[in-house]
Amino acid sequence: MTGPTPDKAVDLAERRPGPTARTRSRVRRGGRRGSRLIGWLFVLPALAFYVVFVLRPITLTFQYSLYTWNGIGPSTWAGAGNYLKVFTDPDLFQSILNAVKLIVFFSAIPVLLGLAIASAIRRVAASRLALVARTVIFLPQVIPLVAAGIAWSWLLSSTGVINQVLTAVGLGGVTRAWLGDFSTALPAVGVIGAWVLLGLCTLLLLAGMSKIDPALYEAARLDGAGPLREFVSITLPSLRQEIAVCVTVTVIAALASFDIIYISTQGGPGNATMVPGLEIYYLAFSERQVGVASALAVVLMVLVIAVALPIQWLTRDRSS
Repeated sequence: MTGPTPDKAVDLAERRPGPTARTRSRVRRGGRRGSRLIGWLFVLPALAFYVVFVLRPITLTFQYSLYTWNGIGPSTWAGAGNYLKVFTDPDLFQSILNAVKLIVFFSAIPVLLGLAIASAIRRVAASRLALVARTVIFLPQVIPLVAAGIAWSWLLSSTGVINQVLTAVGLGGVTRAWLGDFSTALPAVGVIGAWVLLGLCTLLLLAGMSKIDPALYEAARLDGAGPLREFVSITLPSLRQEIAVCVTVTVIAALASFDIIYISTQGGPGNATMVPGLEIYYLAFSERQVGVASALAVVLMVLVIAVALPIQWLTRDRSS
């Protein structure tokens, strides 16, 4: 018995039904499901760390804030009493106001000075002076904040270099213990924070300026624009995202400041430089008021979010 001829075999192969659309759809769905599963497996370790070391502590802090507890013995329900104390106790509320005042020094000054310095460095980018300037300005970022706080405490003391220079130029009448005077302690701490954050803001803004098309500046010069017009019309609009990052980071640093103040003033004189981070530390570990400390920590977290989110919204790129 003979089999089908070659022509008939080809005809049968062409008429043989292939995979249906439903089968192909199942295969695609299975492939997407497998890819999604593999993606979750990669994300799972980071997600587990985030849940254990971020979400869980936040949840426990909120739980502790609803109780009166000394950290060791039994706790009693306090409800919103701890939060009420945060806003009615003058010392606790003053610490929040001090942190808000530090935003001027920690955020406004570094960002504005960073813009000016970055613009100046960009104009001499090809010279060795620009490299030296970037290194010197970024140096505070690599110095431990504890060492920076100690060094500035020496500089701003009553016999420090600052007062010696003022005396040498005939301004001995304004010398004082800058970190020990009620009227100058908070601004002095703010100057230290501005010095620390200036390098970070300058380099971020300088990196943003390096991405701006030089043709834009050339076109502006051909139209007769001066340096100020170039800065306002080209540089600032192009640095929207970089400025947003600088402002967000520096505002959070001001509201959550701890180490510089702890080293330089420890919240003194009196409570002139007391900030929420330092107040939380004292309440929890010195006064054993874990509930109040947790309530202040929750208020601080909400304050940071309430300040950071509008900044991100106002400075986001609306062109896309």
